[in-house]
Amino acid sequence: MLIGAHVSTAGGLVKAVGRGIEVDAHSIQIFNQSPRMWRPTSYSEEDCAAFREAMAASRIEAVVIHAVYLLNCGSDDPDIRAKSLTSLTQSLRVGDQIGASGVVLHPGSAKGGDVGEAIKRAGEVIAAALADSDHCGLHLENTAGAGGTLGRSFAELAALTEAAGGSNRIGMCLDSCHLLASGYDVRTPTTLDSVLAECDQEIGLERLHSIHLNDSLTKLGSNRDRHAAPGTGEIGEAGLAVFLSEPRFDSLPCVMETGSGEKGAGTAADLQLLRKLRRRGQQQRSK
Repeated sequence: MLIGAHVSTAGGLVKAVGRGIEVDAHSIQIFNQSPRMWRPTSYSEEDCAAFREAMAASRIEAVVIHAVYLLNCGSDDPDIRAKSLTSLTQSLRVGDQIGASGVVLHPGSAKGGDVGEAIKRAGEVIAAALADSDHCGLHLENTAGAGGTLGRSFAELAALTEAAGGSNRIGMCLDSCHLLASGYDVRTPTTLDSVLAECDQEIGLERLHSIHLNDSLTKLGSNRDRHAAPGTGEIGEAGLAVFLSEPRFDSLPCVMETGSGEKGAGTAADLQLLRKLRRRGQQQRSK
């Protein structure tokens, strides 16, 4: 398992690699543009080459890009969908340039409208973005289930994948906090196995390409997306040990998004804790 953290690109794309090294990350996640602005950031080939060279010289084995939260591929507003398409396409192109494992996407929201129609609209945007980029994967992230968010169940993730054309480039990113909040108990080997069995039946575990490791401030089935630093929430250290030691996650980038540092940044101590919990979980599974 490639345990790592979300890191900033402030000061330049290559700076993210240095920040990953500082916390001893084996995978990193970045935004490829400001999360508060629609305008995509343009990176030169020199920027991307420097990033690739820094990655190759480090212990970091994978980078994923998180599409910004402004995107709503399922919006009924054509202007929002057009902006979402532009931003998502650019994220995928940057992923092509830097060798990213994939672009993680919150598919969007139906707001108060029909979820099925929103899924169709989101599928059209995703298909168009994939068609206008080369090979970088797209990882649909499961959501906590608030409001009309898309992707709150494995059935919805499967419907989104089908609506986007079912490309092999479409995968999943499973978020531990979102799973718990949307009613999937991931805290024991038995319940986690049941969750993954449903995932496999609905969409197929071969599409699972990345993990978000977040504790949850809110309880099972709360439908509220509230991250907590590892071990301080409703999943807790025991639940995280189970999640981190799941054998089917072994080769995946596992990115912590909320840590114990300033403004929720991940720290070296946080990643040390996750590795300790993974070892604890593996020992318990072997008994």
